[in-house]
Amino acid sequence: MSPPETDIALHLSDVLVQFGKTQLRFDCTIGRGQIVAVTGASGSGKSTLLNVIAGFETPDAGKVEILGENAAGRDPAERPVSVIFQEHNLFAHLDAGTNIGLGIDPALKLGVKEKAKIAAALLRVGLDGFGKRLPPTLSGGERQRVALARALVRRKPILLLDEPFAALDPGLRAGMANLLIDLHRQEGNTILIITHHPDDVRLMADSVLFLDQGRILLHEPAARFLDHTDIPAVARFLGR
Repeated sequence: MSPPETDIALHLSDVLVQFGKTQLRFDCTIGRGQIVAVTGASGSGKSTLLNVIAGFETPDAGKVEILGENAAGRDPAERPVSVIFQEHNLFAHLDAGTNIGLGIDPALKLGVKEKAKIAAALLRVGLDGFGKRLPPTLSGGERQRVALARALVRRKPILLLDEPFAALDPGLRAGMANLLIDLHRQEGNTILIITHHPDDVRLMADSVLFLDQGRILLHEPAARFLDHTDIPAVARFLGR
């Protein structure tokens, strides 16, 4: 059963992306305020799905609606979406605070009010006092926290994460996941996170989009997804 129209964050209808002879097709409706795990084998279309939503990839057909509005023709910067990639995309020559400031103003015209927002974002992600640190001096987990702080200051209602914890060890993964959950409770935003780890689904997700061979094979509550033994592709993901 789909959520009421006013409660829909994302709606993809008959979306087609074609790479040569390969076709990816996406149909889904995602309610506002959910954490959705996007899973499936490598090459199944997970990153392409997020790129279509963010505006980095233009579909060959179909409609993408974000918060009830057609996203066609809207550049990534015009969409109510923030993205965090596996590679955190920080500028190595800019300190952490300035990297976060890019989320407020790409021209870095930062006054007292903006600098206070940066300090508050660093505090929220557990990096109080790290504003002058350069990315190469930070750990992988700390760099991802800076990227998350940059997304926070943008205050976009939809957050897309493309395997943001892939390079982190299990302890850091769990810490980042818990941080994301805490921030989600405060912000009430809609989050789509690509992951290859069943534990991320168990810990974070309200629902799961499972992709297989360029299609959304399943979209269902996380608890139901984790009980599957009847679909081979899902069983492989769950390690069964």
